Amino acid sequence: MSLATFVHPDVGSAGVGEQVRLDGEEGHHAAVVRRVAAGEQVTLTDGAGHVARCRVVEAGKGWLDLSVLEVAAHQAEMPRLVVVQALPKGERGELAVEMLTEVGVDVIVPWSASRSIARWKGDRVEKSLAKWRSAAREAAKQSRRSWFPEVADLATTADVVALLASASVRVVLHEAASGPLADVPVPGRGQIVIVVGPEGGITDEELEAFSAVGAEPLRMGSSVLRSSTAGVAAAAALLARTPRWR
Repeated sequence: MSLATFVHPDVGSAGVGEQVRLDGEEGHHAAVVRRVAAGEQVTLTDGAGHVARCRVVEAGKGWLDLSVLEVAAHQAEMPRLVVVQALPKGERGELAVEMLTEVGVDVIVPWSASRSIARWKGDRVEKSLAKWRSAAREAAKQSRRSWFPEVADLATTADVVALLASASVRVVLHEAASGPLADVPVPGRGQIVIVVGPEGGITDEELEAFSAVGAEPLRMGSSVLRSSTAGVAAAAALLARTPRWR
């Protein structure tokens, strides 16, 4: 069984044999919630590729002192995968973020599409972003990722067009598309961008704007997936054809 993973911002500068303290929210979670005890081993990561295997020397009330046993620095995997997720209703947005993180998506972009039922306005923007980012962080820890995904700021359709224009592969999921996702060539490097529409679908105007920068509408079989699960299925289908999943 893999070791429990906790976040430490300075793990990248830690050396074998050194001692580090895990405190704050992560220390409380490890010592009080998870009840990690002296003698046990855990993994620390900064979420930016650095990982350290550590042994707990002492456990206090809300902190752990650890001895570093092994360190590693992982390069970011290629190709880079970005999912533009139209805002789903209710808590399905956080569910989508969790699953996208678990399968290995690198960037999650919340998109305020024309037909999105959910709307982030005023104070709700920062609150909702905080929830999505927290969901991504916890899912990354659970899935033992050394690189945590970025949850970008809320995007407009113009922002999505600019993102697609700079991508190596541009995919817009659409149930009425003629071409299948399975036929898309997958590069070994560069950036793949997948756009997932809202429950009400992508408008003709949005589709035209995406197509103008080379994005291709594609379908996944004959089933119609929820907005919160379509991106996960598409990401997995493409990742399975890259070196990242081999």
